[in-house]
Amino acid sequence: MKIACIGDSLTDGSPGVSFFKILKKKYPNVTFVNISKAGETVKSLHTRLMKKEMEKDFDLAFLWIGVNDIYSRLLKVQAQPITRGSEEFKDFYESVLEIVKKAAKRVVVVSPAVIGETINSSNRGLLNLSIIIEEIAKQQKAVTFIDLQAKFMEELETRRSSDFLNIGVVQLVKDVFFYKSAKRIDKLSATRGLHLTMDGIHLNSRGANLVAEAYAEKIDDI
Repeated sequence: MKIACIGDSLTDGSPGVSFFKILKKKYPNVTFVNISKAGETVKSLHTRLMKKEMEKDFDLAFLWIGVNDIYSRLLKVQAQPITRGSEEFKDFYESVLEIVKKAAKRVVVVSPAVIGETINSSNRGLLNLSIIIEEIAKQQKAVTFIDLQAKFMEELETRRSSDFLNIGVVQLVKDVFFYKSAKRIDKLSATRGLHLTMDGIHLNSRGANLVAEAYAEKIDDI
């Protein structure tokens, strides 16, 4: 079996703990291909996939994109273009999905998870994107949906998380270079009062395992 994981830094696995590596360890006989790039938005992903054609022989592809279309607005620097409203996001997402569908027999579309571990305006914005993605999936053949935001929020309901959210580019860079091991990442996460992420976005061990478990359910269905 050959599986593509498409997305941004969360799929790339840096900063944070890599769910992709967890999947590779869990399924040693599966070929996993990581097609991700830090900072990716749905528009920049569309451009990248248009410039470089994907391989055509995937049995399954996971598409996890969208968080940076909202998170980038909070940062002082926007490295990639972002969509301006729900309709533009929907149009670009559908275009990306059409490209991915041509490369894989089945596609799983995944909602953005969280921007901060508390209910806030950004997470309400992600909920809107999640609804759009789910509606797109319902209209497609051989496409299924994972609501990661719902899974994350369910996990966080019983925990008291801080409202820490890293919106400083300098600190993001420091996290990439100085926090590489799962042990150090989890310690930083605890220091910041977080449970599933190291900075409100990127995954710690708990978060990475939650994502890996959600992906594994789809893989096991094949």
